[in-house]
Amino acid sequence: MTRGRRWRVVVLALAALYFLVPLVASAEFSLRAPGGGYGVANYTRIAEDPVLLSALFTSLRIAVLTAVIVLLLVVPTAVWVRLRFPSLAAVLESATILPIVIPPVVMAAGIAFVQANLGGPVFRALFDSSTSALTPFYVILALPFAYRAVDNGLAAIPLRTLVEAARNLGAGMTTALVRVILPAIRSAVLGAAFLTLALVLGEIVIARILLYTDTFPIAVVETGRSAAGVSVALSLASLLLTWVLLLAVSFVGGRRRRSLRSRPSVRRRTP
Repeated sequence: MTRGRRWRVVVLALAALYFLVPLVASAEFSLRAPGGGYGVANYTRIAEDPVLLSALFTSLRIAVLTAVIVLLLVVPTAVWVRLRFPSLAAVLESATILPIVIPPVVMAAGIAFVQANLGGPVFRALFDSSTSALTPFYVILALPFAYRAVDNGLAAIPLRTLVEAARNLGAGMTTALVRVILPAIRSAVLGAAFLTLALVLGEIVIARILLYTDTFPIAVVETGRSAAGVSVALSLASLLLTWVLLLAVSFVGGRRRRSLRSRPSVRRRTP
């Protein structure tokens, strides 16, 4: 083994320890039984606690709604910019960075000011429930990640060629988008959706400042005050869910690439 390869192995081993040791310690702590020994009581309590389940379903409902809105905004916009106005790509990319540059606590403080000082039926209806209040702001937070995932997917396909072929066959732009472009960037779209899901399941700043306590991240924190083992079990369960979703995206993308490589190439015969 060469010296450079030994260093790579050492760096990878240290990185693996850095990530795996906290996870193993958390798993060991979550399996501790209240009376001593080990068991799955902390995990079974998650399924038995109606407050935790309600918070989980609330966050999942917000996550699904957020992902749908984000994809409806990002996919047509990214396709339109790449086809019609490629010179605006840099401007759009810079604009999508703003939610990352502005800290969530600043956004939450501005939202709290609007909530406290602006009345009217529209604002009262918007802030009436956690779903209607948090979804628009989670859409803003998820835009940078979703846009980059979708834009990378579009960059990997011959977008203009696919659209022109579909239009020559009589398809409209909407049909081309739904039946040609979306299947070609399926893995990118799934990646954007699952990144949005992971963001919503982990975001706590805006919900905490706006006092919406019925979401999953806040339920994890509140549970940790009285039952630390259950809180750690909840965190590991959400992390495992995120990993499974990301592995599903990798599997879908890898299967599509393998199917494309396995298709025989069509060669034009010369007379």
